[in-house]
Amino acid sequence: MSIASAPLPSSDRLDVAAQLREALLAVDFTADGLLELLGAPAYAALARSETVPALRATRGDGALETLVRLFLLQRTVPHARVAAVLPVDALLESGWLAEADGGLAATVDVRPYGGPDGEDWFIVSDLGCAVGGAGGIGSHDEGVVLGVGGASTTLAGLTVRTPVESALDLGTGSGIQALHAAQHATRVTATDLNPRALHITRLTLALSGAPVATVLEGSLFEPVGEETYDLIVSNPPFVISPGARLTYRDGGMSGDDLCRSLVQQAGERLNEGGYAHFLANWQHVDGEEWTERLRSWVPRGCDAWIVQREVQDITQYAELWLRDAGDHRTDPEEYAARYDAWLDEFDARKTRAVGFGWITLRKTGAGSGAAEPSVTVEEWPHPVEQSLGETVRAHFARQDFLRAHDDAALLAGHFKLADEVVQEQVGLPGAEDPEHVVLRQHRGMRRATKVDTVGAGFAGVCDGSLSAGRILDAIAQLVGEDPVLLRDRTPAQIRLLVEQGFLEPAGV
Repeated sequence: MSIASAPLPSSDRLDVAAQLREALLAVDFTADGLLELLGAPAYAALARSETVPALRATRGDGALETLVRLFLLQRTVPHARVAAVLPVDALLESGWLAEADGGLAATVDVRPYGGPDGEDWFIVSDLGCAVGGAGGIGSHDEGVVLGVGGASTTLAGLTVRTPVESALDLGTGSGIQALHAAQHATRVTATDLNPRALHITRLTLALSGAPVATVLEGSLFEPVGEETYDLIVSNPPFVISPGARLTYRDGGMSGDDLCRSLVQQAGERLNEGGYAHFLANWQHVDGEEWTERLRSWVPRGCDAWIVQREVQDITQYAELWLRDAGDHRTDPEEYAARYDAWLDEFDARKTRAVGFGWITLRKTGAGSGAAEPSVTVEEWPHPVEQSLGETVRAHFARQDFLRAHDDAALLAGHFKLADEVVQEQVGLPGAEDPEHVVLRQHRGMRRATKVDTVGAGFAGVCDGSLSAGRILDAIAQLVGEDPVLLRDRTPAQIRLLVEQGFLEPAGV
């Protein structure tokens, strides 16, 4: 029997899910509890799908060791050991457990997951599929439902978490995005082309003690009709591949058409002021700027912030996802034929590389004060601080401010230096003056930017008490420069510092 056709626990028995949750928490089967039991190296190895260190750490017969072996390591455990910890009869009847080799075995992977505010959640996935993403399960099994991988946590960390009435998790998988959304959305809808994923999403929500979501089967926005939302999140099957071999990762459309369609259609599904967050892959095509390709995806009436985090040439990309499916462990000739098919697909579309990153849309609200949307497309492969939801929200708030303020209004405005911004002076040892001055963020995007002495001096005294114009007049007097000329040439630098988050409008 394949993984994707194996029976699943009943998603209708909320009473049994509640009993199981209570039993798991009673023995500290949580993210913190596992870290303490296993130790950091074995805990980290589990996230890489390596089980040997955890097996060694659970040789005892305690309650927590029993649950780790049962749900995380998928070992058969003697009936009496399980019955000492869990309500076995109810779990057998509802399908969470099954008889196996004289003992009991779990029918699904149940993995503790710590919520952003310390919540104890549990992510359900198919057996052996708890770790998703490239290099994860290595499964050829069509229709399997993966657990939480790096992409899932990245998207969850990017999402703006303001309270909303309605949220849509498109392509829900194991339900992690719907689980996050349920904490700040009155109504949550989760969709997926795979009915097994919808079933597992119900299990994840129930076992985590979250409100029930509306689950709908279908592709892209088709299941929700004309419904609109305040928040849309999607970690779609973005892999650019020949065909749609694996539902959990392959888009099934030519090239990056699935991601493009998803982004373009989102504009009509967002309420005013609403956000849509996506992870995506996109092609780098000969004779075309990748930034312009992505600008063309942005729907009318939406602001956008698009960040390219990584680029791989087509050979690296093909090898990554061939290994993800375990093709490197098949017959060498079959592997070579699959590799050839990927490169043929890229050649046909004149693709030389593939980019990966984040796309955030915001439906332009009536109060934005701008006729033209703000579209920022940038490459940022450097480390960032998760979570970034507040950073994303602040980015769009600053765009609203800048579009509503011409240079005169900017000089009349009051600003303050953002938290945890430091100044670095770069130059030769012993030199009287630095070659240049750098402002560096230690939060959010962790940007760095060069500034001149006026820009550094301006940023250094911004505490919200004086207008930008008055600060520049004082600087002009100190450096012996014409204040009118300084006022004329400095707004562009102020605008850049505000746009990148080094300066914040006071009171905004």
